[in-house]
Amino acid sequence: MTHQKKAAKKFKLNLMTIRKWHWMSSALCFVCMLLFSVTGITLNHAGSIEASPTTTHLEGVVPQAIMKDVVLVEEQKDVEFPASVLRWLDDTHKLKLSRTIAEINDTELYLALPRPGGDAWLSLDTETGNFEYESTSRGWISYANDLHKGRNTGMAWIYFMDVFALACIIFSVTGFLLLQRYADTRSQTWPLLGAGLVVPILFMLFLIHS
Repeated sequence: MTHQKKAAKKFKLNLMTIRKWHWMSSALCFVCMLLFSVTGITLNHAGSIEASPTTTHLEGVVPQAIMKDVVLVEEQKDVEFPASVLRWLDDTHKLKLSRTIAEINDTELYLALPRPGGDAWLSLDTETGNFEYESTSRGWISYANDLHKGRNTGMAWIYFMDVFALACIIFSVTGFLLLQRYADTRSQTWPLLGAGLVVPILFMLFLIHS
């Protein structure tokens, strides 16, 4: 086999590898890229999209038989919310709470429960047993917007977005290599690629105001 044939075979194998990585990253990115593109529009026009939050409010008193086990230590700033109280809230009011680390304010335990597309909190007076719970949901658009921003999503979603971003980088780089490969037969390749670079720069220089 001549040197030219070996080079041609190697190039063909490299091209097949690039195509393979391109379609694999495309398949991985498709759904999330569509989600992030749509939520990019909804975030840009958040002021024009009306939201109709729904709020659930609940008040009551935890039985003293359960409250007798709740003891606060003055030096503590944050504390695990009493498991016995959480079980009672679940059994009695069907409240399943995702977080259990509460703040201490004098005799009050305050549990913040932020989540994508909504918010909630629970307050417990450790002397009287009075509790108050409120949950607000801002709808599916707000939920998707918060996923876009990684707001109150937890580290699992943050790591997932990192992997998704890496897949997008692979998709973009392999796409560029394929553009480069077929540029000789597609005359609009470099003008379009140049426009994709120049247009955002022009917007940043002249159309973005402080």
